[in-house]
Amino acid sequence: MSSESWPPKLKEWVAKCLGQMTDANRADAQAELKQVIAEAYTNKTLWTTDWDGVQLKSLMPKPPLVLSTQSQLKRKANEHPQSSNKKSKKNAAAKSAASNALDPSDLAALNRRAARFQREHEIERQKSARQYNNSNYASSAAYMYKSRSGTPATYDAADNPDADPNVPNWDRFTIVGTSQEIFKDYLRLTSEPKPEQIRPYHVLQETLNQLKKKWREKATYNWICSQFKSLRQDLTVRPLPPPSYVQRIKNEFTVTVYEIHARMALEVGDMVEYNQCQAMLRNLYELGIPGKVEEFTAYRILMLLHGRNRSDLNLYVGQLTEKQKADPAVRHALSVQRAIAMGNYHALFDLYMNAPNMGAYIMDHFIDRERIRALMVMTKAYRTLRVTFLQQELAFDTAEAVREFLVEHRAGFFTNPNAEDQAQLVLDCKPAGTELAAVYEEKYRKVQIKGAV
Repeated sequence: MSSESWPPKLKEWVAKCLGQMTDANRADAQAELKQVIAEAYTNKTLWTTDWDGVQLKSLMPKPPLVLSTQSQLKRKANEHPQSSNKKSKKNAAAKSAASNALDPSDLAALNRRAARFQREHEIERQKSARQYNNSNYASSAAYMYKSRSGTPATYDAADNPDADPNVPNWDRFTIVGTSQEIFKDYLRLTSEPKPEQIRPYHVLQETLNQLKKKWREKATYNWICSQFKSLRQDLTVRPLPPPSYVQRIKNEFTVTVYEIHARMALEVGDMVEYNQCQAMLRNLYELGIPGKVEEFTAYRILMLLHGRNRSDLNLYVGQLTEKQKADPAVRHALSVQRAIAMGNYHALFDLYMNAPNMGAYIMDHFIDRERIRALMVMTKAYRTLRVTFLQQELAFDTAEAVREFLVEHRAGFFTNPNAEDQAQLVLDCKPAGTELAAVYEEKYRKVQIKGAV
């Protein structure tokens, strides 16, 4: 049975199960998954089963096996019947308990539990460290740094209102920039950053406002991109080994900067900068900083579809919350995933024409590939196809665009090549289909994404 014939709910359930699997339970879970699907297929209940309510036993949490104290004492009494010394009995019981605690079947559960809470422990550790650093630094003498004019100036963390909300992990190696320049070209750091070279928080806010205004006034993207990279650099200057001083502004403003730059990069097709922004946004969102999480979640799904990374896509989709799935942009991206998986090209190109936000800009990067796949199917089903039909079905702007696309992909075989009106052209499917299959293997089988993270 081909998975192409599965109902959408079953596919979503399978993706969810795959996302929950670990190295420890993968073999058992995959075997149980196949058995459940096979039984549903045999019983003809693939389309009637409530897959959202099906739970694999191998993916359910297992309670740890703990022997009672009485059982442990009985076991040790049988193993050491000649021991009459109370102290030796106590030591033997302790060894038995340690042996039971190190049972291999329990170690896997303990390791999973440790990994599950590792992130929470790390967050608490960092929080405690920040509280200690803030207290220690606020109570210490103010340290010195040079202002833009070169005059020595003192600075105390307790006197800066931006210290706590804008700069996580504040310590004595954190500085506030003093530069008042609104615009500054991006230069890669090759030495320790200086306060007079870095713009403070309020200047960076004005810089963003001016850059948005310049973008609306049609400034060149190369200049805008350089300015945004410089802005991003001043927000979170990369730390150098102590005693270097760095600026660490990570708040909603930081998220806004990366979101705006990511959208601009999408608009001009700069996928290198977009992927860099997307990677940083994922880190900022994971810190709990609010932003357009659902919008960029949808972009992430579309990018994984572009890269045809099925394992990462299944894992990512399986981790989505119900709130995220209910968002229109995320729901659209999941519909695109479903249309591609089921070969529903009519639905796919309709979704392409009605993509929310800037989803269509990402779909532009793989829509030609899906057009070729659709044509490979259509040329097998028809002997001839009118160009006007292909224009409407494959979301082309004009009949001329269809002809150019076919010629570019070596499939420009027409029964009436001399037609005066491009809209009257008719595609000869048999020779066109052969070439389309060859072109697909050469051009679209492997996907390379610049700057992919």
